[in-house]
Amino acid sequence: MRKGGLRYGDRTLWKDLDLDVAPGEFWAVLGPNGSGKSSLVQALLGRRPLSFGSLSVLGGQPRQAARHIGYVPQQGTATSNDMVRARDLVGYGLDGHRFGLRRRDAATRRRIDAILDAVGASAYANAPLGSLSGGERQRVRIGQALATDPRVLLCDEPTLSLDLHHQRAVTELIDRRRREHGTAVVFVTHEINPVLDLVDRVLYLAPQGHRTGTPEEVLTSESLSALYGSQVDVLRVRGRIVVVGTHDQQAVHHPELDAADEHATDGARP
Repeated sequence: MRKGGLRYGDRTLWKDLDLDVAPGEFWAVLGPNGSGKSSLVQALLGRRPLSFGSLSVLGGQPRQAARHIGYVPQQGTATSNDMVRARDLVGYGLDGHRFGLRRRDAATRRRIDAILDAVGASAYANAPLGSLSGGERQRVRIGQALATDPRVLLCDEPTLSLDLHHQRAVTELIDRRRREHGTAVVFVTHEINPVLDLVDRVLYLAPQGHRTGTPEEVLTSESLSALYGSQVDVLRVRGRIVVVGTHDQQAVHHPELDAADEHATDGARP
């Protein structure tokens, strides 16, 4: 992306964004609600055109690269997919979500079984999604995203509402994919700590602009204070990052900032 920007009506979410994601890199995208994180993912998917600048994915237009892109969405509310079996959702990743029953050959069925095994979902392969826990559903969604052997994996808050155990399981699946296959990962999240030891680079979107760099470069008191326009303190405690903001920052509804004062003494966020 070169000088990229996105605007809704009179409101500009972000602009002048230069973003280069190399094969095998793990990028975390951070920022408060409403900063345009999910909209960035939609732009990379080709579902939302940029308002400014240019964007190419794998050397072409995003929609042209669609078959090489895996997408893991946020946890959603109940949908018609809840009655779909786990193995069928993975199958959609191979042959598309088409109406009517589909007859898959033996090779395709073996491929689906292998994917389910790779993401640890074989035990509930024939269960409807609505009967699965949040962590189990996300494993299946990762399987669907990996079905086409993607070169780029876009993850829109895939650990939202998961407990720590399932957060770790999901992030390790994604990290294993990029390490073994050189898949580029763009991982939108409100909480950096579950992926801090996996991340190569960070994009932080905030009210006063954006910044890219390593976690050590971006997640500092000086950097976040500039991005929020007032004092923000970043503490590193027992290998975790705690962001402590003023009441003005808390008003932007950034969960890391909302919870910071509550957890500043022990350095942990549940």
